[in-house]
Amino acid sequence: MTPERFRTLVDTYGANARRWPEGERADAEVWAEAHRAQAQIWLDQASQLDLWLAQDQVAPPSRALIERVVAQAPGPRTMGWQFGLWWPGAACAGAGLIGGVVGAFAVSLLLLGGASSGARDPAYMTTGFGHAGSDWSLDGAAKLSASGGDGRHGNAGDNATLSGNEDAP
Repeated sequence: MTPERFRTLVDTYGANARRWPEGERADAEVWAEAHRAQAQIWLDQASQLDLWLAQDQVAPPSRALIERVVAQAPGPRTMGWQFGLWWPGAACAGAGLIGGVVGAFAVSLLLLGGASSGARDPAYMTTGFGHAGSDWSLDGAAKLSASGGDGRHGNAGDNATLSGNEDAP
């Protein structure tokens, strides 16, 4: 422990050794015992400052000050469906809805744009899971044309369009 460090400890933490850092407390006490005259001068100066600081007390706030602060405090904020709170949610929902509609329209144009209405093209009827034979509507049409019925009451002439044979009676 150097004299400068001891003086720094006393000036920073005061005359009471309990306030000094634990790692330096023992060395500072040993130095103070070895250099009693110089240490006592610095400790007396620090004691006077400690006493003066201990006498300082802050008075509690007056009732008038408390009332004035409370009166000037802003009111409670109301959270709810006021003007600004629902706009971000509505914007996100609207963007999602528009994106869904545009996406569905684009897919319908791409998939249905080249197909003729009413035609059952096997390439068009294939799915991503297999070939056209796995489609229930084609199997049903073949069964109806083989049985001679169209699934409706009467009107046997519609069998020709289901079977793809326009010469059928």
